[in-house]
This record gives sequence, C-alpha cells and structure tokens, in this order.
Amino acid sequence: MAVKTAEQAAVIIGASGGIGAALAAAIEDEGAYAVVHRFARLVSGAGHLDLADEASIAAAAQRVGGGPAPTLVVVATGLLHDAMHRPEKALRDLDPAWLAQSYAVNAIGPAIVAKHFLPLMPRDARAVFAALSARVGSIGDNRLGGWHGYPAAKAALNQLIRTIAIEDRRRNARGIVVGLHPGTVDTALSKPFQANVAAGHLFAPDRAAVQLLDVIDALKPADSGKVFAWDGAEIVP
Repeated sequence: MAVKTAEQAAVIIGASGGIGAALAAAIEDEGAYAVVHRFARLVSGAGHLDLADEASIAAAAQRVGGGPAPTLVVVATGLLHDAMHRPEKALRDLDPAWLAQSYAVNAIGPAIVAKHFLPLMPRDARAVFAALSARVGSIGDNRLGGWHGYPAAKAALNQLIRTIAIEDRRRNARGIVVGLHPGTVDTALSKPFQANVAAGHLFAPDRAAVQLLDVIDALKPADSGKVFAWDGAEIVP
C-alpha cells in the first residue's frame, strides 16, 4: 500500500465478514491511516451499520465525519444465499422477496453508503470509494445464464458505480469510484460452491485483501466508474 503523508481515515463496511475483516487487518498492519473504521451489521454500538437501514448508515457517517477525512471507503459486503435460499437455477425458482433482498444488499445498500460517505471524502485529493462487485455482474460476459438475482443485482451495482462516479467527478476531479471483483474467496458466501473452483483460484481472505489493496493503489482518476478484478484487469460491463 502506498504511504500516506497526512492524517487520513479508512472505512471498511462489512468488517465482520471474511474479506472485510481481512481488508481492515491488512490496512491496520500497513499503518498508513490514522484511523481504520470497522462497521458491520452484526456489530452493536458505534460499529453497527446495516445496509438495509439508512439511519444506521447515516449514524456511521456522522461518526466518521468527526475525525480525519476518509480517503478510502470499501463496501465489502455481498449476499448470494442464506439458510432458506440458494441462487436460482431456473425461472421457476424466482422469488420476489428474495430478489428484493438481493438488490437491497448488493446494490441499493452500497449506493446509500456512497450517498452518506462520499461527501466526507476530500474534494481536492485522491480518494477511493470501492464496493465489492462480481464478474457475474457483467452483462457482456454472461454466457451461462442462471443465478438470476445475484448477477442482476451486481449488474445494477455496476451501473450505480458508473453514475455515482460521473457525479462525484464534479465534486472531486481526483476522486475514484470503482467496483472490485475479489475472485472466489474462501468465505461463507462461496462455501457451498467451492467444489467447482479451479485449482489455485480459491483465495484465502488475507491473500484476497492484499490483492484488492494492490489494485486500489494502482487506480487512477481515469479508472473511476469502472469495475476491476483482483488481478487489475478491467471487467466489461
């Protein structure tokens, strides 16, 4: 990670998950930020943030706004399945409530985080707002179909990243808003589907975190509005 020369803060949302926790730990180990804020839905008190509850997002932003300005905000969250639902294999499996929940967590939540956190970020310096996306959110790369809700929600997130980036450029010409695809990481999200992952392509969370931070460090303002994979390759919309 590049060395920072002034007091700045980093914010990790979803810091109780595998990737989020690893990102926060890696950033803290680097020691480049004066403060690393950790927020998560399952955390109580000041660290609580529920992507489905705008009031909790606003409260978290207010807390961050009281200290060094954040120059890095990462929304490290995602919803692919739960105890009752798995990715849809066919149209007959579509459930309106589950689709709405997928959109709420994978697309709407990160956009509301941007609504409250981007105004806290510098107006005249390099600052990165990133949200975890997924390669399956690429419409142009969709050859297999299936898994209707998750890819659709991530595609919506990618469009929101694009439109938010265009607006934020008017506020800060050096600001960067991107989506990041971490690859398949050994977390609860991917656990039921790891059997089909090619050898060498299932990443431990700490490795995934370092790879994502390397991508973040290499970003330039011209990259704002795009989606990048863990290896730095741009993912087509």
